[in-house]
Amino acid sequence: MAPLSWRHHTLLQALLHRGPLSERDFHAVFAGVSGKDPATHQQLSNDTLLKINKDLAYLQFELRACINQYDGMVYYGVVNNIVDEESKLGTKYSVPQIAFYKGLLEAIVQEAGTDGSITSIDALNVRLDNQVVIVDGSEDSQSRLPRSIKNFSLSQKEKTLDELIRDRWLSYTSTGKIGLGTRSFLDLRSWFRGNDIPSCVVCNEACIKASSCLNEGCNVRIHEYCLKKKFSQRKASRACPSCGTEWPCQDGEADGDDDVNEPGEDQVSSANRSSRKKRKRVKAELVEENNNAGPSTEVPRRTLRSAKAEAVEAAQEASSAGASQPGRGSKRRK
Repeated sequence: MAPLSWRHHTLLQALLHRGPLSERDFHAVFAGVSGKDPATHQQLSNDTLLKINKDLAYLQFELRACINQYDGMVYYGVVNNIVDEESKLGTKYSVPQIAFYKGLLEAIVQEAGTDGSITSIDALNVRLDNQVVIVDGSEDSQSRLPRSIKNFSLSQKEKTLDELIRDRWLSYTSTGKIGLGTRSFLDLRSWFRGNDIPSCVVCNEACIKASSCLNEGCNVRIHEYCLKKKFSQRKASRACPSCGTEWPCQDGEADGDDDVNEPGEDQVSSANRSSRKKRKRVKAELVEENNNAGPSTEVPRRTLRSAKAEAVEAAQEASSAGASQPGRGSKRRK
């Protein structure tokens, strides 16, 4: 197998140094090192990613893409494929910080399929003792919790929360709540599946923030960005794929108003005809004013031009009729 080239190393270095990159930024780096736009050279892009992942597989790493379910944007990043949540956070975080993150993760996942977020107050009230497993299971297990877990203060939680958001394990949503970050969506794909998180019927990915069917007995959930694709056509049926219940429109989604706001071809042609008639009527009025004004009256330049145009049209009509009116038309032009 041929070794990775400097282009592959540059892509990896950008992802490892800058963290997960948006699709736009990743494509910009790819175009910079290859000289070609991955949007128009998809085969080259796929071959490059495949080559990188074959070499990263020896280290149990993977270059992966995901969709941030809160903003619908695609991100690329390098992830650890070892099925161990602690190892995914690395050695930067302490044991109580990792336990705090796991508690936040569970609290957010409990809201999966709806808002997929929790308030800052709920985040700071997350308990850490539920995230530590005491092997012997004795009655005094609570008293045998590590001192770092029991003494993890509120200020330490606030500091850890800010750090997790800064490192993009968590994020602030558009409503000001706390949700999962891009790195969590990248790294925890297998964890979502292993913990029976409801999946989207369109893309089959875990539904952390999604829309649910109105039928209480139906468990179908669909991401908001998947809904836009599924019901993109105006005449497409908005029925639930499982129970047939009418799917509600999302915030900001058109509900048949586009046809009302956008004029049809008949309306446009009618408007054009009305505009032409109006211009002819104005011209006729200006010509009449000019004829009635007399030779000593000052007429605006625009009025004179309109009068000349009207005179030319009258002359053409008269000549086609074979009458003697061209002479009078000529006098008008003078």
